[in-house]
Amino acid sequence: MKKVGVFLRAINLSGRRLLMADFKRVLAEAGHPDATTVVATGNAVIAAKAADAALEAKIEKGLETTLGQSTEVFVRDGAELTAIVAANPFPAMARDDPSHLVVVFLKGEPQRADIEVLRGKIKGPEEVAGGPGCLYASYPEAIGHSKLTAAVIERALRLRGTARNWNTVLRMAELTRDP
Repeated sequence: MKKVGVFLRAINLSGRRLLMADFKRVLAEAGHPDATTVVATGNAVIAAKAADAALEAKIEKGLETTLGQSTEVFVRDGAELTAIVAANPFPAMARDDPSHLVVVFLKGEPQRADIEVLRGKIKGPEEVAGGPGCLYASYPEAIGHSKLTAAVIERALRLRGTARNWNTVLRMAELTRDP
């Protein structure tokens, strides 16, 4: 068994509420009784054999069956999160302004040509770079006012995703690291 980070998409946004106690209950019912939630934004750490599409589907089904919430799930094990941290192309922003550096966990690998398409759509100071199963996005100004939205990213990359700021990524990498 290895430690796996679980990331839910679009939780506690636009009226979609999920109590972390309910999330823990769903994870326990899915066979992960020692689940720990991290920050009240749909993150958890569980022990699992693999961080794969089957695990994502199992948790998604549990959320739907138990809570009636259709929510996409993204999982990464400790090694994958460590690789994402190590590959960060924006080290100065990670050090100086980590809340404006975002990792978008993707349902697949971003293609170089699609990242170039995305770069062509950026109208502000934002920058993006591909990573292992993710996209790094730098928002030097307010994220909430940026035109580089999740919808723009997903259309250009042709992949679904969920974003977390750098502080959360570091915390999840720390919690999933093998002893």
